[in-house]
Amino acid sequence: MAKKKSVQQSDKSLEGLEQALTRSEQFIEDNQKVLTYILIGIVLLLLLVIGGNRYYLKPLNEEAAADMFYAERFFEIDSFNLALNGYGTYPGFLDIMDDYGITKSARIARYYAGICYHHLGDYQAALEYLDKFRTNDLLVGAAKYSTMGDAYVELGELGKAREAYTKGLDKYGNDYASPIMLKKLGIVCEETGDLDEAMEAYRTIELKYPESPEGREILKYIGRVEAKMSL
Repeated sequence: MAKKKSVQQSDKSLEGLEQALTRSEQFIEDNQKVLTYILIGIVLLLLLVIGGNRYYLKPLNEEAAADMFYAERFFEIDSFNLALNGYGTYPGFLDIMDDYGITKSARIARYYAGICYHHLGDYQAALEYLDKFRTNDLLVGAAKYSTMGDAYVELGELGKAREAYTKGLDKYGNDYASPIMLKKLGIVCEETGDLDEAMEAYRTIELKYPESPEGREILKYIGRVEAKMSL
């Protein structure tokens, strides 16, 4: 009896599957023209993307990189105004962003521009450009947030500086940049009276990065906080 019931259930399942397939086939037949247009549209879109990347974006990226050569050279020798605004026929980072907005070079130019503005003392502009910059590179990402923290310090916004250093450590921590940001974070925490947090930052340097330049001098910062805590 149980076997007969199982066979009946199986027959019903097969019947339901056949009905579903029939409905699907009927839908395809009824909408064949529309589905064909959709498929053609997808193929054309893929071809457009592939062709655009190969014949437009790639040459444009190469042109942008070539045009940014002198701006990068000016940046390397600390001529930040020339790097930012260009010189004569040589475009600066602002020009690269305007002329090649969708390229990789334009995106990295945004980072360079933020650093230039920071060195030139325009901290608000530095923050605006750096905040819009995105990267997966650990060193560049850490430098972004470290500079943003520094800019907030210059503007007297220590809470936001602390947030920037913390975010840089969380997202882009690495053996080179982390002790630098931890030290800056500790100093900001001292300034705001958060001595426990300052001590935690300094102790992290002592334990994790003892061979870094910051690690070799961190005991005096730890001692300073200990002295403040004893008052």
